[in-house]
Amino acid sequence: MADSGQRRSLLKEDEEDEDVSANMSPLCDPRHLLHRILVLIFMCFLGFGSYFCYDNPAALQTQVMQDMNLNTASFMQLYAWYSWPNVVLCFLGGFLLDRVFGIRLGTIIFSLFVLIGQIIFAAGALADHFWLMEAGRFVFGIGGESLAVAQNTYAVSWFKGKELNLVFGLQLSMARLGSTVNMNVIGWVYGRIQMMMGSAGHTTLGITLMISASTCVFSLTCALVLGFLDRRAEKILHKEQGKTGEVIKLTDVKHFPFSLWLIFIICVAYYVAIFPFIGLGQVFFIEKFGFSSVQARAINSVVYIISAPASPVLGFMVDRTGRNIMWVLLAVVTTLLSHLMLAFTLWNPWIAMSLLGLSYSLLACALWPMVAFVVAEHQLGTAYGFMQSIQNLGLAVISLAAGAILDTKGYLFLEVFFIICMCCALITVVLLYLYNSYTEGELNLSASTRARRAKALSESSEDAGRLHSCQQSVNDQEHMKPLSPFGLRNRYLSRLGVQDKFPIVQLRGSSLREEHQD
Repeated sequence: MADSGQRRSLLKEDEEDEDVSANMSPLCDPRHLLHRILVLIFMCFLGFGSYFCYDNPAALQTQVMQDMNLNTASFMQLYAWYSWPNVVLCFLGGFLLDRVFGIRLGTIIFSLFVLIGQIIFAAGALADHFWLMEAGRFVFGIGGESLAVAQNTYAVSWFKGKELNLVFGLQLSMARLGSTVNMNVIGWVYGRIQMMMGSAGHTTLGITLMISASTCVFSLTCALVLGFLDRRAEKILHKEQGKTGEVIKLTDVKHFPFSLWLIFIICVAYYVAIFPFIGLGQVFFIEKFGFSSVQARAINSVVYIISAPASPVLGFMVDRTGRNIMWVLLAVVTTLLSHLMLAFTLWNPWIAMSLLGLSYSLLACALWPMVAFVVAEHQLGTAYGFMQSIQNLGLAVISLAAGAILDTKGYLFLEVFFIICMCCALITVVLLYLYNSYTEGELNLSASTRARRAKALSESSEDAGRLHSCQQSVNDQEHMKPLSPFGLRNRYLSRLGVQDKFPIVQLRGSSLREEHQD
């Protein structure tokens, strides 16, 4: 009787849901594509403010250093202070979203951190207190990286299967759009404020940075709207809040294979030659190539402009071909060539920067998914968290070192330093290739070979299950092969690749598993 009563109750609820759905317009129905497109728009703009404001210092390098009377080492502390909190928060962000705040409240809280951090940053310039600007960047960093995790968690909650490929690609493109708009617009805004104020100075800089904070207000508005829409969908569809799916166990670190540590080294050695260079690039193009400020900001943003459309395309290419190590090797070599051209030639820098943009996108698509091939499923959360953590640690330390080198030795020595970093990355890639070949690893297999192995292992596992259920003889059971770590890890390989600041393969929810099972 109780069971029949429960069934009648569930049927009644289903009928009520159908009636509600029938009375709603497609734009208001969470089941309908139009409504999910509306959610996607807010989802993409959720991180716009964070990415716009992250590179405010790079776009205003000359103005910040002059108005605040800074040397380059002090200027680069603005990037270091952003990275320091994320050395720890990379491990805690997913836990806070899953266990403490929930995705809706967590997204709003992290958006508030981004907004408050930017306001403190601007207030420091207005008050002519550089220590206050550093504090603002620290608060900004607390929210920035975790907001990216929340954004991707929303994507997994609302979009399933192969839809995720397009959604992640659009989110990545919107992030690059925010950085590009900042690089090309904020300098013009400073100029207009300077004309209104009658002179440059810390007040002009503070007003400009405060105007930038309006983009963070816009992103916070998107977080509030997303929270409302997600709450509404939860009531209508009786679904749970999205979760990151992260499982972090620091004890897993001692079980990391040697190949994973090589991947960590490549990650740090590569990205420390990209982001600090962009942070200091504007003055470099002005001094060496005689560019105007507008031209220098434009060419400094080329990496982001190219990355926006190139990342989804290159991610699809890597997914179809496999051979991840070879693609990483190509990306490292071409990045090294870009720095060599910038350092030792007077060729048009648009060539080197365009090549750098393509290489940067290719490495992200090929390197980050490799982690899923070398660690067990239960260690993925720890592996990606640790990778992000040491990346932020490396960026913080190298940002300070780059500023000190530029103050004492100049741009040529700085470029030589970046070239040395790229040579370290190149040597490590070669070591990874040799080690993978020696151990017959999976990192450099073609996509077709991976597919055949996965299919064979899956069939073997099914056969083993049938034999076990039929209680075959012990001799037959000795030939059974369980699902290997490759079969498990393959479900987590991202088809898109991943962004340098927020990795999409970090999301290991049920939606990603459905995608690879399809």
